[in-house]
Amino acid sequence: MTLEAFFAQNPSGALALSGGVDSSYLAWAAGKYGQSWRAYYVKAAFQPAFELRDAERVAALAGVALTVIEADVLAVPEIAANPENRCYFCKRLIFSAILERAAADGCTLVIDGTNASDEVSDRPGMRALQELSVRSPLRECELTKSDVRERSKAAGLFTWSKPSYACLATRIPAGTAIAPEALAKIERGEDALFALGFTDFRIRLRGETALLQFNEAQLDGALTRRAELLERLSPLFPAVAVDLKPRRASD
Repeated sequence: MTLEAFFAQNPSGALALSGGVDSSYLAWAAGKYGQSWRAYYVKAAFQPAFELRDAERVAALAGVALTVIEADVLAVPEIAANPENRCYFCKRLIFSAILERAAADGCTLVIDGTNASDEVSDRPGMRALQELSVRSPLRECELTKSDVRERSKAAGLFTWSKPSYACLATRIPAGTAIAPEALAKIERGEDALFALGFTDFRIRLRGETALLQFNEAQLDGALTRRAELLERLSPLFPAVAVDLKPRRASD
């Protein structure tokens, strides 16, 4: 099946738009091949502010209406406690909110941006999507992450080269309760790294230490600019360290 065929069979519905590479291309395809699709962005403590800005840009480019839903993820004990399967409870909350709002808007079909490269067997969040009958057209059409980036570039989407950006909760080790103050510091710290010109990195909390992880291409540059890193991050974290092992793209 092609995406054009999928949207011909399903001319209307609701799509979860995160502002990332996959859901952004899906929104573009819905606008091009579909007839009446709506996009939904769930604003929560785990999403940095730039993701909403990107989602708004994508929705405008795709010509689809965007609805922003607010969700208090930290009010759910199973999420705030940060167990190994936290993603299951979080996805369940987020997509339940989308399903409820979409139903109120007259949409019965909800889709997301899971692609054919995503390993679904060991991801708790994918189980939540299956339980809620959320469909994944990119996966159904056997489109990989590379395919999506290539097609996004051809479509003129600014997201085609956007690094994968996992939610802020992934910066905190499983088993450590998630505090809003910690999320805010991580977001401010990562904003500071963006301002320095870095694009593919993570700040992970290890106790009170900020562990900075960079990809292979940016690690050497980070080490030579350690004074700048300390200047920007020391006001936020008592200790700052750089992981000498390059970050994998999937982390």
